Amino acid sequence: MGTPDGMSAADFGSLYRELRNTAPGGVAPLGALVTLTPARTLAAAREVRSGRSVSLAAPVNTRAGPDNAEPAQHRLTAPAGAPDPDGLQFARDRIAMNVHGDVDSHIDALCHVIYGGTLHGGVPAADVLSPDGSAALSIDLARDGIVGRGVLLDVPRLHGIPWLEPGSHVSAEDLAAAEAQQGVRVGRGDILLVRVGHQRRRAQLGAWDSAGARAGLHPTALRFLAERQVAVLGSDGNNDTAPSAVPSVAFPVHVLAVHAMGLHLLDYLQFEELAPLCEREGRWSFLCVIAPLRLSSATGSPVNPLAIL
Repeated sequence: MGTPDGMSAADFGSLYRELRNTAPGGVAPLGALVTLTPARTLAAAREVRSGRSVSLAAPVNTRAGPDNAEPAQHRLTAPAGAPDPDGLQFARDRIAMNVHGDVDSHIDALCHVIYGGTLHGGVPAADVLSPDGSAALSIDLARDGIVGRGVLLDVPRLHGIPWLEPGSHVSAEDLAAAEAQQGVRVGRGDILLVRVGHQRRRAQLGAWDSAGARAGLHPTALRFLAERQVAVLGSDGNNDTAPSAVPSVAFPVHVLAVHAMGLHLLDYLQFEELAPLCEREGRWSFLCVIAPLRLSSATGSPVNPLAIL
């Protein structure tokens, strides 16, 4: 943990090309999900021992705040007026939200990141994106769910602190050290979840402008993911550190993970129930089930991943 030296545009470009050329999914339509085969899903099912399931999603937030300028809107649309004591009625509600906000748990599709005018695999963004959605690489790629072995690496635990302070970077060395301390190893096709303690800090100290300052992965940490050939990356923050380690690229981890490597990203999860449970059970891997909404042309989806131990 720390604040490694920033990266120049040239160094970032070199890292981008390195990860793009070694990504296990290559330019396949599924991206890195090709590493999560039926056989690996079947093996992941054997992670279930106690049968305990835990939500990895933060509650949908409907209150405006320094990190939530566009809060989700939820209201009851029926019944209108007092309920009829003698007849049948249905309570109904409506919800609207900014899927890619800085509070609510969501999954990024491979069409979410436009870099150099293209999407993952070099698909020209102008050819597939319109006000009606994306004609390629949408969240529909995950319509059947993402089911595999989840691994939680708890970086604050590694350093004996409750959370990483905003601006702190998680390095590849941090990830390897957390593995060693927790007695687990990330492998091909795994769903890697990295705890930085964002949600615990927010709960204890209150919301802050996380767009300007937050803990996340350093861009060079993506080499760890490429080496292990993971299928999905998730965090209880945005995955990207703010301020960015690359002055010329605001979200370098998103560019490297989604655009170069074809990884679906999970942002703003919460691990404050899962981490203590893993601690008590003495294991940090589990069956993980991720089920996006069936939004056929969307750039992402609200999500409530489940860890099943």
